[in-house]
Amino acid sequence: MLEAENLYYAYTPDVPALRGISLTLRAGTILYLLGRNGCGKTTLMNCLSGVLKPKRGAVRLYGRDLHSYTPAERARQVGLIPQLHTPAFNYSVREIVLMGRAPHLGLFASPSRLDYEIADAALESVGLSSYRERPYTQLSGGERQLVLIARGLAQQCRILLMDEPDAHLDLNNQLRVMERVVRLAADGLSFIVTSHLPNNALAYAHEVLLMKRGAMLAYGTPADVLSENLLSAAYDLPIEVIREGERLRAILPRRAS
Repeated sequence: MLEAENLYYAYTPDVPALRGISLTLRAGTILYLLGRNGCGKTTLMNCLSGVLKPKRGAVRLYGRDLHSYTPAERARQVGLIPQLHTPAFNYSVREIVLMGRAPHLGLFASPSRLDYEIADAALESVGLSSYRERPYTQLSGGERQLVLIARGLAQQCRILLMDEPDAHLDLNNQLRVMERVVRLAADGLSFIVTSHLPNNALAYAHEVLLMKRGAMLAYGTPADVLSENLLSAAYDLPIEVIREGERLRAILPRRAS
């Protein structure tokens, strides 16, 4: 569905933010991007969404160069879900989700009955139908993340890019959001998720891309990538991986004593 090949990007000459990144996202896959702050995760997400154009390499959507699509065409295929935010106006939940219909509307068109039906169906799919008239700013962090997922579904995207959906959320809301992502992936949607929590990648990812200083340190299944040696190299501190037989159970920084 989405493929990146040998991506390079630099905000300033001779200081690359991305160095030779390649990946392939298949239908129904959850791909986690892990690494320290400044390793290039957000830059990579912006290249994959079309916000940035790589200096070298290519991003292809369904085999076609991403930048050969118009912005509206891209938005119908790829949705970018930011971290928690507070809008300038006190929109209702339904109004936030309706914003996902913008790529399907004309310049001065208003949402039609069909657009409202699609927005309501998106809210139903994330379990928030009863919240549609509530002010978005009065929701919890986990509920806001689910509303933003619904907005991406209302775009009728097949690929959703999620920037740290587990940030600022308690364990209950992390579980609520990511279990919904797992169910949507089972229906064929694809996700790329940035995170600072390797344990969530262990729990939910089908594939993991581990980054360091703009480059790929490792890319593959959680069992292959989430090893003590690779994680310790990525985060520049000793990491311990707890196992139960052959199964990985938890990832922890190794204490000095």
